[in-house]
Amino acid sequence: MRKTLTATAFVLTAALLTGCGGGEEKPADAGKGSSPAAQESAKEKETGGEAVAEGASHEVTIKVEGTGKSNVMYTLDDSDFTEVDLPWTKTATIAPRGAESKVGRLVIVTPGNTTAADGRLVSAGCSITVDGKKVVEFKGGGEQGKPCSYKLK
Repeated sequence: MRKTLTATAFVLTAALLTGCGGGEEKPADAGKGSSPAAQESAKEKETGGEAVAEGASHEVTIKVEGTGKSNVMYTLDDSDFTEVDLPWTKTATIAPRGAESKVGRLVIVTPGNTTAADGRLVSAGCSITVDGKKVVEFKGGGEQGKPCSYKLK
């Protein structure tokens, strides 16, 4: 009886660990055609079947000030958390889509710490510039960092 229970438990565990999939991995864009019409159809499905109007595009620049290296988390046209050499800048052209044109599209940059001239760890400064106009700036240099964020409409 004990051997039967052990064998059954082993078989069930193996089945659960292997999963129920077919074993073949499909790329994320499998099934989507590469023609413009197929891409438009796929875009419509992603947005609920309706075309999404885009607002006016803006050139947005996020910047982190300081010296040395620092970790930076940002959301612009993509999102990432990475270690960068300071000073660091990233620019993208962004157009709010759908409801973003009313409620805004969040652009954020959160700098990590950097080493000051006297050897202390201090927060790095950050800024966000939209179409050549600086809309958010944090000078940095203090013990507590602060993210820079802006809702682009």
